[in-house]
Amino acid sequence: MLSRNVFQCKPLVNRFTDWTLIHRHLAIWSSNSGGGHVLNGVAGQRHVFVGHTRSVANFYSTFKTRHKTSDDYNDSRQSDDNREFAKRFALKWGPVLAAIVGTTVATVAAKEEVNVEEFEEFGREIDGLKSYTAEEVAKHNDMSRRVWVSFRSGVYDITDFVAQHPGGDKILMASGGALEPFWTLFAVHKTREVFTIMEKYRIGNLDSKDRNAIKAGTDSTPDPYANDPIRHPILKARSQKPFNAEPPEELLVQKFITPKELFFVRNHLPVPEIDIENYTLEIEGFGLKAPKTLTLDEIKTKFPKHTVVSTIQCGGNRRAEMNKIKEVKGLSWGSAAISNAKWSGARLVDVLKYCDLDFDDKNIKHVQFDGLDFDVSSNPYGASVEALKALNPNADFLIAYEMNDEDIPADHGYPLRLIAPGVVGARNVKWLARIVLSDEESHSHWQRNDYKSFSPNIDWHNVDFNSAPAIQELPIQSAICEPREGQTVALDANRTIQLSGYAWSGGGRKVIRVDVTADEGVNWVTAELEQEDSPLNRTYSWTLWKANIPAPKEWKSGHKVELICRAADSHYNLQPENVRHLWNLRGVVNNSWHRVNVTIK
Repeated sequence: MLSRNVFQCKPLVNRFTDWTLIHRHLAIWSSNSGGGHVLNGVAGQRHVFVGHTRSVANFYSTFKTRHKTSDDYNDSRQSDDNREFAKRFALKWGPVLAAIVGTTVATVAAKEEVNVEEFEEFGREIDGLKSYTAEEVAKHNDMSRRVWVSFRSGVYDITDFVAQHPGGDKILMASGGALEPFWTLFAVHKTREVFTIMEKYRIGNLDSKDRNAIKAGTDSTPDPYANDPIRHPILKARSQKPFNAEPPEELLVQKFITPKELFFVRNHLPVPEIDIENYTLEIEGFGLKAPKTLTLDEIKTKFPKHTVVSTIQCGGNRRAEMNKIKEVKGLSWGSAAISNAKWSGARLVDVLKYCDLDFDDKNIKHVQFDGLDFDVSSNPYGASVEALKALNPNADFLIAYEMNDEDIPADHGYPLRLIAPGVVGARNVKWLARIVLSDEESHSHWQRNDYKSFSPNIDWHNVDFNSAPAIQELPIQSAICEPREGQTVALDANRTIQLSGYAWSGGGRKVIRVDVTADEGVNWVTAELEQEDSPLNRTYSWTLWKANIPAPKEWKSGHKVELICRAADSHYNLQPENVRHLWNLRGVVNNSWHRVNVTIK
């Protein structure tokens, strides 16, 4: 039960805070208003307008100024695929978007995946370089022979880069061959930064006859992301393939339970298509007399339905702030790679009891979880949690099948997702297919060679991922969601600035305080909190907070102010002051004081 006596959240729309009512009301309004749907697209962007056509120009002018979108849109330039997307997109999300912006018109600029052909200067034939055939490249397929790859017209010796590759030795899957088929799956590589790094390892040109053969094969490779679900248009994409996105910060804290449409999305691979008729969950390993297989229906009917409100945060939340210190490898997350939902399903311990697990088996040190999302080497996304935590009889680990009282959406793990409350999002495995009781942690790349933090003096040339444990519980965190960075803010009638945001700590540790300041900590204001009525050390949901900072007399129009927040949890852990001292090569676990710079109106 929520304690809401401290303050009331500002409603998302003046009279409609219930998403179902928003959909229904605006659908009725649209059909009776005489307004039309205007669908316009442009290469590189999509704009969708819903509502009165006479309002479009007015709203678009405002939106363009705020978001620097282009008004050079032309429907004749939009592909059939984009028009179909826009059509489905408007029908499904138009009413919601209109509700969010609180107007009869909604606009969206959805950044498209960068087309690799836009970077034509990379991989071109270079006069004077030696030419190699594909057969010669293929001979260099391991570290002892040197690792060569080809891309377009170029040949590259990437041997010295392998150790620095953020994806570990997965890069060796392309050794001796062309990169193009692998980048169809790992499309996140298609950036100017990656191409620039690759050109440093250029050693020659690929024979012209082999270039054509590779291009023909690449053109016929099916896009593994073609059937990904349609996403909410207001999500801010950090990558398209795989799709990763966060909601606008100001919307994140409008509701204690994040609507599933606005829940941040973190995918490492394509969203799998599930054959639900043949779907099963496999359970095996130490402590079991025999492996066990359960259907979705059995998970839903054989065990009591348990519910937990749990926040999921990506380990890279707020990575963009570390990029300002020194560029790191990873998605440039803002402060909204975190969301809060109501999850329901069978408790992990109940399911394992049904399987006759011997919980006292000393060989069980870790519980491994595999999903149904596979990479090009047919290895699934996987993770593990220490058995001491996952198998605790009081643990709230769930094999969840509902999110906010509905089936879990495809992007968030349908039909089953592991919910590991208080644990970093990377261990909350989606599309759950297998559970293994093991004496070692998962061998998954994302468990052993990612989601680990190091000292600022460690970089890709000297990192040893085996020297650090995998991130599990995240530290105390908070962020200011309103006002936004760079915003011009007006003082209220009491000459105060109104702030709102979230706070959360891993491991079930409850947030006990949020402090805000506008003078680098000389004076602090304690925020009012909205949170669950739950035990101090068994609270898995976030805390929403509000605060008013009094404005000194010297704050005149145009005055620049840095707003800061910090939080403390039930173990009296406090956020550290400086992001510079937290910098690490993967840009994870940034829980420094959150800072937002604004201008007084």
